[in-house]
Amino acid sequence: MELAGGEDKVVLKRERATIFLVATGHAVSHFYLLILIPLLPLLKATLGVGYIQLGLALTVANVASAVAQTPMGFLVDRYGPRRLLIAALALHGLAFASLGFITTYPWLLFVAALAGIAQCIYHPADYDILSAAIGTKRVGRAFSYHTFSGYIGAAIAPPLMIGVATHANLSDALFVGSLFGLVTAAIFVCVPQLDARSSAATRKATGAAPIPMRAILTPTVIGLTIFFAILNLSTSALQNFSSLALIKLYHIPLVFATACLTAYLIGVAGGVLGGGHIADMTRRHGQVAAIGFSFTAIFTFVIATFYFGPYALVALLGAAGICTGLILPSRDMLVKEAAPAGAVGRTFGIVTTGFNFGGTVGPLMYGWLLDRNMPREMLYLALAFMLLAIAMPLVGEWRKRQTAASPVDLAATAALSSRA
Repeated sequence: MELAGGEDKVVLKRERATIFLVATGHAVSHFYLLILIPLLPLLKATLGVGYIQLGLALTVANVASAVAQTPMGFLVDRYGPRRLLIAALALHGLAFASLGFITTYPWLLFVAALAGIAQCIYHPADYDILSAAIGTKRVGRAFSYHTFSGYIGAAIAPPLMIGVATHANLSDALFVGSLFGLVTAAIFVCVPQLDARSSAATRKATGAAPIPMRAILTPTVIGLTIFFAILNLSTSALQNFSSLALIKLYHIPLVFATACLTAYLIGVAGGVLGGGHIADMTRRHGQVAAIGFSFTAIFTFVIATFYFGPYALVALLGAAGICTGLILPSRDMLVKEAAPAGAVGRTFGIVTTGFNFGGTVGPLMYGWLLDRNMPREMLYLALAFMLLAIAMPLVGEWRKRQTAASPVDLAATAALSSRA
């Protein structure tokens, strides 16, 4: 991040260090989101179960995360984000290491539940630190680096897990994967100053009174929770099912379907970095989210309706990814602005339950449509969710303007009355 005006270089250096640490932890969290996916064939053979039983393990992780998400936000605000991040990283590492030693299906379900609980800590803890430690003019870019790091962690998991499992075995792959969490947890133990850079610490230092739940669970926060759910329902279709849908719909080779998914993920990662600069340049984050996602919807409509060849599909998915990535920092800024001071962790904990809902319901709907050979309908359903996601931030900003304008209108009415 560049030096702005006469700002202290020490402050900017501390901010960069904070972003690097938080982004590292976030990369590890996304690494663990995909650690089992490439190992599913090996787990199937080792455990003697079918893919539906393995799919149940992924559902268990999402349900556990959804149940624990909001309580973890409260714990972050009470005990500090660093302690919770250490617990999450260690829990992730130990859980997957144990699966390498106890290779039974019931233990896989137990590990999935532990992983889901660990996973729901990262977002409230990360955003709590970044919201308090990063200057207002640079927080959008900080959010973008945070999101970008998640895609880097996700990209590392499949080749590493497959590589180790191929040259060694399943247990060794899980053990190597566990080291990411355990080593990062050890690093976080050595940086106690992270707790001092949290919004909860700021509230305690100023002696502010505890924030009641009704002050956090506002209509805006509830609306953002629904927005996150709808956003996940739409983007998960492109990320998780677009390659299968395109194979069924246009009979393209697997290599092109894989290239489409890769182009989408690379596009999202690149778009996130640009979106951080946009988020720092404007306060109209709802409009940014709506405009950017409108282009994603247009590209999705073209993909579902017209066929211009496999290379065009790769380009269209890449463009959809860029537009999706551009809105993500603005999405996070909407939550930050809605959070009361000193309750950022709790607010993000509540809002990101929308992700868990989308992650639980979306795969069931899209899988059901694909099983019935309805790939075009699957893409159109994702498009319908996109249109809802476009409308919601615009309605939210309209309501905000109406609320801000009402005191002025009342004052003007009172003045006219007094003159009369």
